[in-house]
Amino acid sequence: MRPSLTFWVLLAIIGFILYALVVPRIGGGPGAREAATHSDIRGGIKSAIDQFKRDNGNYPKSLQDLVQRPADAKNWHGSYLGSTNLPIDPWGNPYIYAYPGKHNTKSYDLSSAGEDGKPGTDDDICNWTK
Repeated sequence: MRPSLTFWVLLAIIGFILYALVVPRIGGGPGAREAATHSDIRGGIKSAIDQFKRDNGNYPKSLQDLVQRPADAKNWHGSYLGSTNLPIDPWGNPYIYAYPGKHNTKSYDLSSAGEDGKPGTDDDICNWTK
């Protein structure tokens, strides 16, 4: 029995998604770390934060709440990040999270200090418009 066209289309989509996630992290080309950081901030970490909010009715107070159950989280279904480790950016620094956000006052701020490792500089990557 031969696989259907739907199977091959689905396989191609999954392959493309994996390629898009893996190549920036191992490629090392210009912008690879920045692309991986954008992917974390707009993708994986954002999804974990959003799922925490859906489950518990509010945003986490810290990223630690995504990997370790806070005392006031009645419907915690973590680890929301798939491990007990807090995420670090491609430069080896922890992501910076604030709730409520200074820039996103109705939600949260999530950022990376970028290559220089110093928050508040031009190379920061964040979930708000600079």
